[in-house]
Amino acid sequence: MHRLMRPVLLAALLSLASAAGAAEWQALPMVAPAPADNPTTPEKALLGKMLFFDTRLSSTGTVACASCHNVMEGGDDHRPTSMGVHGQLGGRNAPTVWNAAFLSVQFWDGRAPSLEEQAKGPIVNPSEMGMPKMELAVDRMRRIGGYLPYFRRAFGASATIDADSIARAIAAYERTLITPDSAYDRYARGDKSALSAQQRRGMQAFADVGCTACHSGPNFSGPALPQGTGFFQKFPTYTNNPYVARYRLLDDGGRATVTGKPEDQNLWRVPGLRNLVYTAPYFHNGLVQTLPEAVKVMASTQLDKQLDDAQAADIAAFLESLTGPFPAQSMPQLPPTPGDMLH
Repeated sequence: MHRLMRPVLLAALLSLASAAGAAEWQALPMVAPAPADNPTTPEKALLGKMLFFDTRLSSTGTVACASCHNVMEGGDDHRPTSMGVHGQLGGRNAPTVWNAAFLSVQFWDGRAPSLEEQAKGPIVNPSEMGMPKMELAVDRMRRIGGYLPYFRRAFGASATIDADSIARAIAAYERTLITPDSAYDRYARGDKSALSAQQRRGMQAFADVGCTACHSGPNFSGPALPQGTGFFQKFPTYTNNPYVARYRLLDDGGRATVTGKPEDQNLWRVPGLRNLVYTAPYFHNGLVQTLPEAVKVMASTQLDKQLDDAQAADIAAFLESLTGPFPAQSMPQLPPTPGDMLH
């Protein structure tokens, strides 16, 4: 079951957005939530980082999670759509991995209820990492003898290498990829000097225009929901504008491509808004190249409002204040590859 905000509900919420005001501004927590059956530990996160960077999880031995989610920068790959094995292009823009731990469902269409389930998807996607089935990826990891001690340190002395432990380790690492302490976070915690005058204007405009009806909460991805319950919105909601055709916003059916339900046509998980300065190009198809243009597109297609250049620039400046420091990343040393593994 998922939560869907219909346009009539959206209109009602917009009337409350300005009144909510600064009382609703929330700083990002310093630690990401983790499920009870997969608590984050240093040993698990280390193993997950190794797997995240390991190209041997792909059919060709050339593509890793990190290939499309570069944690040395924006957590994505800056392509409109990502390139997988054999140079194949995927159908959607790679979402950033930074702060994905604060989303209640994963992927643009919300088809994965957790980071654990999301971690398995790209491995067997034919245009991403290209393994015909997950069991083949598991067998390959088992053949790399150096991995088993890491799995046992992470999951216990009797642990084995299987699909779930691979996914749980990657998810644990991803829960360390969070970016609190942005200028906005410092402002929300009481440091009123943390934002510039333009950013403060943009913050007020963000609320007044109605952006907070969908982009609320500390991650600006909507209200807190139980894990596995997605927060979705129709995009575009209003189609009487030039952006819909210019950026081909109706070409992809969104969640309907997963559920097959007509009511899910062009329905999308509401994305977070942090670190946007690092994640251009924007939207599910990666066709909008600048942040001020993305602001104008959203105002027109979601709120039926036309912003001038100054308003868009102010809101973009506020969104830039959501950029937080990335936790330091070091390249992991991986176990050696058997000589007969990749032929």
